[in-house]
Amino acid sequence: MPPEKSAYALARYSRSADSIRQSIEWVRTHDSAKFLDNFYFQYGHASIADLGHLALCFEGISELAATEIEDEQLWDGQAKSSRYQDFSQLGVITPPEFTAEEAARYHAAAAALIETYGQVRELAFKQLTERLPKPAEMSQPAYERNLAARAFDVARYLLPFGVPTNIGQVTSIRTLERQIRRMKASEYGELRQIGDETAAACAAQPECLWDAASTEPIAPTLAKYVNADEHLAQSRKDLALWAQQNLPILPEAVDEIDLLRPSELAADVVATLLYPVTHAPYRSLYDAAAGWSAARRAEVIEVALRSRGKHDDLLSNFRGGLYVYDIIMDVGAYRDLHRHRRCQQFRQAYDGRLGYATPDGAPPFYAAAMDAAWAAMGTLPQPGSHYLLPFAARGRFLFKMDFAEAQYIARLRSGVKGHFSYRRIAWAMKERMEKLEPELAHLMAGTPPWEEDPLTR
Repeated sequence: MPPEKSAYALARYSRSADSIRQSIEWVRTHDSAKFLDNFYFQYGHASIADLGHLALCFEGISELAATEIEDEQLWDGQAKSSRYQDFSQLGVITPPEFTAEEAARYHAAAAALIETYGQVRELAFKQLTERLPKPAEMSQPAYERNLAARAFDVARYLLPFGVPTNIGQVTSIRTLERQIRRMKASEYGELRQIGDETAAACAAQPECLWDAASTEPIAPTLAKYVNADEHLAQSRKDLALWAQQNLPILPEAVDEIDLLRPSELAADVVATLLYPVTHAPYRSLYDAAAGWSAARRAEVIEVALRSRGKHDDLLSNFRGGLYVYDIIMDVGAYRDLHRHRRCQQFRQAYDGRLGYATPDGAPPFYAAAMDAAWAAMGTLPQPGSHYLLPFAARGRFLFKMDFAEAQYIARLRSGVKGHFSYRRIAWAMKERMEKLEPELAHLMAGTPPWEEDPLTR
């Protein structure tokens, strides 16, 4: 069934004595759009929109756009893998903000990165074959696939954020509505365009039909109501201005992975509101907010909410978790850890100010390629310059979660099958939790990063 009709049938199922078969037959002869208009969009019965799900694919979008698209907690999907596919022949997506001259400089710098990506991949594969001979019990194709994946793990550090990728997702109508509104409010022109195209796709017939007779639009009622999330965009601007005018310079955290268990809710909310619009560590923001008066904290919250309309939800910054990890990591590792949905995630700007990560054994020309990319980024305007950021670029990211999720991430992501970058992060997350919660330390399983098995996938 089309998603909106499915939602109508299931919603009616809960509101009548009919069986589901009778409800489906009812929907065949009644207008689902009118029902959703009345009960979802006008009266705010949002749970109805959770009953209709649809598959939607984004093709030929940038890795930067893919990361932003996936930034939904109630999201299921898959993206093109940098571990199993060669990205060297794909070129890059051009940010629509660039002039022709800026685009030419961007493409030249991106081409240099991608060329080095190919060189590093070949060199890494050669070194791996020399260091790790094929076990007798392993087939040659399996052996080569495993080493190729490891070589891609090293080479991906050089992929620019503008490289094309694909995403397939399955979401509810409600999640898709929120996703479209968020994309339409993005600072990136590509995301705003994708938001418009997604809404248009909802009002059109499906591109790929399993049943040739199913020619109805996917979610036409949704398409009528997805305007940009103006509150999200305006709140971000207002908080950035407040921080610029009122926030003192705060100390930088020395540790790349910091773990806190905040005890003051208001200070935690204020710190989380200010985190994405500053360069300050969460600990510094939280300590500062905890020391402010209640009136000062209320001022920040008022700034964040002054643009909120009667139908706008509270910003996700008001959601929390018992534990807060503030992590400096490369954006490649973030792309992997970003897939964990049972936590709240926030990031600071993709501006490259924290430099880049260097994988063990990187050849001498690796640093030269990175330095050239940073020099080129300095000549390009933001936010378009963010598309030139390689996966090696380091940024600051906030993850708020409960103990069960921290234990799960540490156990899963520290395993030998994982990328060495996030393996180190997962192990450090385990160590920080064991210090903070010694009574629960025996529950924090994990594999130390010095234990390796490159022939395991």
